[in-house]
Amino acid sequence: MTNEHDGILNFNTIAQHGGQELDAVTHSRAVPIYQTTSYGFESTDHAASLFQMQGEGYIYSRNANPTNRVLEKRLAGLEGGVDAFAVSSGQSAITIALLTLAKVGDEIVTTNALYGGTYNLFSETFKRFGVTVRFVDGTNFSEITNAINANTKAIFTETIGNPGLQIADIEKLSQIADEHGIPLVVDSTFTTPYLQCPIAFGADIVIHSTTKFIGGHGTSIGGIIIDAGKFNWANGNFPEFTTPKGSLNNQSYVELTSESAFISKARFELGHDLGTALSPFNGWLFIQGLQSLPLRMKQHVENTKQIAAYLNEHELVTWVNYPSLKGDGQFELAETYLPHGAGAIFTFGIKGGLEAAKTFIQSVKLLSHVANVGDSKTLVIHPASTTHSRLSPEEQRITGVTPELIRISVGLEDAEDIKADINSALRKSLGASFVE
Repeated sequence: MTNEHDGILNFNTIAQHGGQELDAVTHSRAVPIYQTTSYGFESTDHAASLFQMQGEGYIYSRNANPTNRVLEKRLAGLEGGVDAFAVSSGQSAITIALLTLAKVGDEIVTTNALYGGTYNLFSETFKRFGVTVRFVDGTNFSEITNAINANTKAIFTETIGNPGLQIADIEKLSQIADEHGIPLVVDSTFTTPYLQCPIAFGADIVIHSTTKFIGGHGTSIGGIIIDAGKFNWANGNFPEFTTPKGSLNNQSYVELTSESAFISKARFELGHDLGTALSPFNGWLFIQGLQSLPLRMKQHVENTKQIAAYLNEHELVTWVNYPSLKGDGQFELAETYLPHGAGAIFTFGIKGGLEAAKTFIQSVKLLSHVANVGDSKTLVIHPASTTHSRLSPEEQRITGVTPELIRISVGLEDAEDIKADINSALRKSLGASFVE
């Protein structure tokens, strides 16, 4: 008996093969690392055509690199996008994506439950580019709608807010964005395409810090921007996409690259000019990470569910925030958007507040106290004094950070060993500041 196949590959297969063709010279089965700055041209005409985006090929690894192109095509395939652009960090991915859309005098509307670095990027650094960012409650759709005006160029959100774990209602946000003729940009770092594909719910642009779960082992910094290829850039709100450019042989991005106009503009303008190139070696490491992503994410989620449930019953814990826990206020939203689990990151409040939190962090042995998430090892941090410390107390509250909050990124160790280390540290925090 022969199984019929429609030619459309499934997730696990794309994670192994997406975007790769065997090297034309060596037929290497693994993706080679093209550790080169530049590429030879066949002729002066060939060189001119590449510089004007009239043909396929490579010019300089600041713009594109064959190793990184496999990563880009593979992640675009996993997310359901048409193309992608890999860059040097998740922060640079956010910056390039949004500044490709907005210029001096323009505005962005963002949900306020954000990673502290992103919040600071929007509230401080974007001002220097003349771009205003309006922060709104991601659950208040009237507030979001009212924040949009004629200068607004995008809505931004995180699939799961860091560290408040607010789940974005992407379908509703997409509907609002569509009504105003602007794209919805989604940072999907916490979920990866294994747990959620935002494009399937209406997102137009997806961003990842590949540093996290995609790399998976805490070895490399990188980011990526993925273009859904569905947004109408010729709707009148984005003239820079439809205006002919001399450098493109008097064609516009929409005329030249059609459905991938956004990613082409991001790559050949800001990506080129700011020079946020991803090292091909890091790109190669991220490709290795993608190949094990399905297996790793299953175990990350399984461990997290066990540990969150354990702490939910612990006498020294006042609350646990993990949307996949039954009884959590976001449980139904998680079932809709994250049926395979709400990721590997959760937060909890420790009895005794700030001082107990500090003692807990200093007392862990197996857990690693680092400013990162998405590692194969379990990581822990106190956001109020680290990742969100540059925010005011009010800004911390808005982003979901409180003094007693501890964030854990659950790794791939045995769940019982993780529980034991957490319990031991909790007991040590008891003597520091908790009174029964």
